[in-house]
Amino acid sequence: MGEQGPRVAQIARQWIGTPYLHQASLQGAGADCLGLIRGIWRTLYEQEPERPPAYSRDWSEPSGNEALWRAARRHLIAKEKSAAWDVGDVLLFRMCSGAVAKHLGILVQLGPNAAFVHAYSGHGVVESALGTAWRRRVVARFEFPKESG
Repeated sequence: MGEQGPRVAQIARQWIGTPYLHQASLQGAGADCLGLIRGIWRTLYEQEPERPPAYSRDWSEPSGNEALWRAARRHLIAKEKSAAWDVGDVLLFRMCSGAVAKHLGILVQLGPNAAFVHAYSGHGVVESALGTAWRRRVVARFEFPKESG
Protein backbone atom coordinates (compact mmCIF):
# COMPACT_ATOMS: atom_id res chain seq x y z
CA MET A 1 0.00 0.00 0.00
CA GLY A 2 1.16 3.51 -0.73
CA GLU A 3 2.54 5.12 2.40
CA GLN A 4 -0.13 7.76 2.60
CA GLY A 5 -3.08 5.92 1.08
CA PRO A 6 -5.22 5.98 4.25
CA ARG A 7 -4.55 9.71 4.68
CA VAL A 8 -5.50 10.39 1.05
CA ALA A 9 -8.77 8.46 1.56
CA GLN A 10 -9.50 10.41 4.75
CA ILE A 11 -8.89 13.74 2.99
CA ALA A 12 -11.09 12.68 0.05
CA ARG A 13 -13.95 11.82 2.38
CA GLN A 14 -13.74 15.30 3.93
CA TRP A 15 -14.74 16.68 0.51
CA ILE A 16 -18.02 14.70 0.41
CA GLY A 17 -20.95 17.09 0.05
CA THR A 18 -18.96 19.69 -1.91
CA PRO A 19 -21.14 20.78 -4.84
CA TYR A 20 -20.08 19.94 -8.38
CA LEU A 21 -18.63 22.98 -10.12
CA HIS A 22 -16.72 22.67 -13.39
CA GLN A 23 -13.03 23.70 -13.06
CA ALA A 24 -13.41 24.48 -9.33
CA SER A 25 -11.29 23.11 -6.50
CA LEU A 26 -12.50 24.49 -3.18
CA GLN A 27 -13.72 22.13 -0.48
CA GLY A 28 -17.28 22.93 0.54
CA ALA A 29 -17.73 25.49 -2.26
CA GLY A 30 -17.29 23.54 -5.49
CA ALA A 31 -15.14 20.99 -7.30
CA ASP A 32 -15.02 18.79 -10.34
CA CYS A 33 -13.14 15.48 -10.40
CA LEU A 34 -9.79 17.13 -11.18
CA GLY A 35 -10.50 19.79 -8.57
CA LEU A 36 -10.90 17.08 -5.93
CA ILE A 37 -7.47 15.65 -6.80
CA ARG A 38 -5.97 19.15 -6.84
CA GLY A 39 -7.45 19.87 -3.41
CA ILE A 40 -6.03 16.67 -1.96
CA TRP A 41 -2.65 17.56 -3.47
CA ARG A 42 -2.75 20.99 -1.80
CA THR A 43 -3.56 19.40 1.56
CA LEU A 44 -0.60 17.04 1.21
CA TYR A 45 1.99 19.40 -0.30
CA GLU A 46 0.62 22.95 0.29
CA GLN A 47 0.77 23.98 -3.37
CA GLU A 48 -0.09 22.46 -6.72
CA PRO A 49 2.63 21.22 -9.08
CA GLU A 50 1.03 23.05 -12.01
CA ARG A 51 -2.10 25.04 -12.68
CA PRO A 52 -4.26 23.25 -15.22
CA PRO A 53 -5.28 25.24 -18.28
CA ALA A 54 -8.96 25.96 -18.84
CA TYR A 55 -10.69 22.82 -20.07
CA SER A 56 -14.07 21.99 -21.49
CA ARG A 57 -16.40 19.30 -20.18
CA ASP A 58 -15.49 17.10 -23.14
CA TRP A 59 -11.79 17.45 -22.30
CA SER A 60 -9.82 16.44 -25.35
CA GLU A 61 -12.38 14.15 -26.93
CA PRO A 62 -12.49 15.83 -30.36
CA SER A 63 -8.68 15.57 -30.71
CA GLY A 64 -8.27 12.25 -28.88
CA ASN A 65 -5.54 13.89 -26.78
CA GLU A 66 -5.06 12.06 -23.44
CA ALA A 67 -4.26 15.31 -21.60
CA LEU A 68 -5.54 14.15 -18.20
CA TRP A 69 -3.62 10.86 -18.39
CA ARG A 70 -0.40 12.67 -19.33
CA ALA A 71 -0.82 15.14 -16.46
CA ALA A 72 -1.39 12.26 -14.02
CA ARG A 73 1.84 10.61 -15.21
CA ARG A 74 3.73 13.89 -14.73
CA HIS A 75 2.80 14.30 -11.07
CA LEU A 76 1.58 10.99 -9.66
CA ILE A 77 3.22 7.57 -9.44
CA ALA A 78 1.76 5.18 -12.00
CA LYS A 79 0.88 1.70 -10.75
CA GLU A 80 1.33 -1.41 -12.84
CA LYS A 81 -1.89 -3.04 -14.01
CA SER A 82 -0.97 -6.15 -12.02
CA ALA A 83 -0.27 -4.20 -8.81
CA ALA A 84 -2.69 -4.58 -5.91
CA TRP A 85 -5.45 -2.02 -5.58
CA ASP A 86 -4.84 0.11 -2.48
CA VAL A 87 -6.86 2.58 -0.46
CA GLY A 88 -5.79 6.03 -1.63
CA ASP A 89 -5.23 5.02 -5.25
CA VAL A 90 -6.14 7.67 -7.79
CA LEU A 91 -8.38 6.00 -10.35
CA LEU A 92 -8.49 7.25 -13.95
CA PHE A 93 -11.64 6.32 -15.86
CA ARG A 94 -12.50 6.12 -19.55
CA MET A 95 -16.23 6.73 -19.55
CA CYS A 96 -16.90 5.35 -23.06
CA SER A 97 -14.98 2.89 -25.20
CA GLY A 98 -12.75 4.78 -27.61
CA ALA A 99 -13.10 8.08 -25.72
CA VAL A 100 -10.30 9.81 -23.84
CA ALA A 101 -9.90 9.11 -20.12
CA LYS A 102 -11.52 12.06 -18.39
CA HIS A 103 -12.75 11.15 -14.92
CA LEU A 104 -10.84 10.74 -11.65
CA GLY A 105 -11.63 9.33 -8.22
CA ILE A 106 -9.95 8.15 -5.01
CA LEU A 107 -10.29 4.55 -3.86
CA VAL A 108 -11.44 4.73 -0.23
CA GLN A 109 -12.49 1.16 0.54
CA LEU A 110 -11.41 -2.30 -0.65
CA GLY A 111 -13.16 -5.65 -0.65
CA PRO A 112 -16.73 -6.61 -1.44
CA ASN A 113 -17.91 -3.11 -0.53
CA ALA A 114 -15.19 -1.32 -2.52
CA ALA A 115 -15.90 2.39 -2.88
CA PHE A 116 -14.38 5.55 -4.28
CA VAL A 117 -14.87 9.28 -3.80
CA HIS A 118 -15.30 11.46 -6.87
CA ALA A 119 -16.90 14.69 -8.01
CA TYR A 120 -19.74 13.75 -10.28
CA SER A 121 -21.75 16.19 -12.40
CA GLY A 122 -25.23 16.60 -10.97
CA HIS A 123 -24.24 14.97 -7.67
CA GLY A 124 -21.23 16.83 -6.25
CA VAL A 125 -18.49 15.03 -4.36
CA VAL A 126 -19.88 11.65 -3.37
CA GLU A 127 -18.76 8.21 -2.30
CA SER A 128 -19.88 5.57 -4.80
CA ALA A 129 -19.67 1.79 -4.87
CA LEU A 130 -16.86 0.61 -7.13
CA GLY A 131 -19.04 -2.00 -8.79
CA THR A 132 -18.46 -3.75 -12.09
CA ALA A 133 -19.71 -0.85 -14.20
CA TRP A 134 -17.22 1.57 -12.65
CA ARG A 135 -14.36 -0.91 -12.28
CA ARG A 136 -14.35 -1.83 -15.98
CA ARG A 137 -13.90 1.85 -16.86
CA VAL A 138 -10.66 2.19 -14.85
CA VAL A 139 -7.80 2.52 -17.34
CA ALA A 140 -4.99 3.50 -14.97
CA ARG A 141 -4.21 3.79 -11.28
CA PHE A 142 -1.77 6.12 -9.55
CA GLU A 143 -0.63 7.00 -6.07
CA PHE A 144 0.40 10.30 -4.63
CA PRO A 145 4.16 10.73 -4.19
CA LYS A 146 5.58 10.43 -0.70
CA GLU A 147 5.40 13.67 1.25
CA SER A 148 8.74 15.37 1.71
CA GLY A 149 9.88 16.50 5.10
